[in-house]
Amino acid sequence: MTKIILASGSKIRREILDGAGIDFEVISKPVDEGAIKSSMLSEGATLRDIADALAEAKARRVSQGESGLVIGADQIMEMDGELFDKPASMEEARERLLCMRGKTHRLIGAVVICENGRPVWRHMSKTILTMREFSEAFLDDYLAAEGKDLLKSVGAYRFEGRGAQLFSKVDGDFFSILGLSLLPVLDYLRERGAILS
Repeated sequence: MTKIILASGSKIRREILDGAGIDFEVISKPVDEGAIKSSMLSEGATLRDIADALAEAKARRVSQGESGLVIGADQIMEMDGELFDKPASMEEARERLLCMRGKTHRLIGAVVICENGRPVWRHMSKTILTMREFSEAFLDDYLAAEGKDLLKSVGAYRFEGRGAQLFSKVDGDFFSILGLSLLPVLDYLRERGAILS
């Protein structure tokens, strides 16, 4: 069978593929995401295009030196027309969550699969999430319980865990919220004979 590689250091993306029973390896190589993002923003690129370019850059980088199907993924958060990066500190995470309280934001996700250094498949997703009006006591308890793991998420929440309590409404695919649109990926892997159909 064709080798499957996840070009991501993300723990949750690994867990998603593990949970689905996929045999894969993780090979992650650094990509200058900030440079790609700022260059594309200055050219007026859409958020979809930016997420897609970042996912492709990650997959292509690994695919140039490895055989098999290399999965790259990225996710961008947008709220009130502003683009957000992962919070740099717990203080910033707290401010971000307070700012998001009672509001709706979007997660734009991209998955690109490369083979022999070239993209062979891509998928885009959009999820819309509305945070409830939680109390500051709840927020402080949440931050203390989750700790620095929140700094690995652009929204400063882990939706797969206690983070679900932050929300009143979600429109979109659960796996896409976590950062990897699993079902379309599985379809493509089956189509390619990389997993049993």
